[in-house]
Amino acid sequence: MDILLKPILTEKATNESELRNSYTFIVSKSANKVEIKKAVEASYGVSVKKVRTMIYGAETRIRYTKRGIQNSKKGSYKKAIVKVSEGDRIDFFTNL
Repeated sequence: MDILLKPILTEKATNESELRNSYTFIVSKSANKVEIKKAVEASYGVSVKKVRTMIYGAETRIRYTKRGIQNSKKGSYKKAIVKVSEGDRIDFFTNL
């Protein structure tokens, strides 16, 4: 089971990483805070101070097309904000 699915690299997440040393990841829905902390420490070699998690529910979307109204759903996901101790950094762009 893979705990860390992918990092979130939006403008807001990048600003948080620069100012508050916090990094944002999309994680497995069944992962808890302890598992997320261990996965980040093992993957990136940093020490984690704090982990905050949020679960986003499925979003319903309605599209008006030539065939009529189309209903669809975007799946739910879990997001984790990981605060790293001072002096540690995670660089997502080294492996490109």
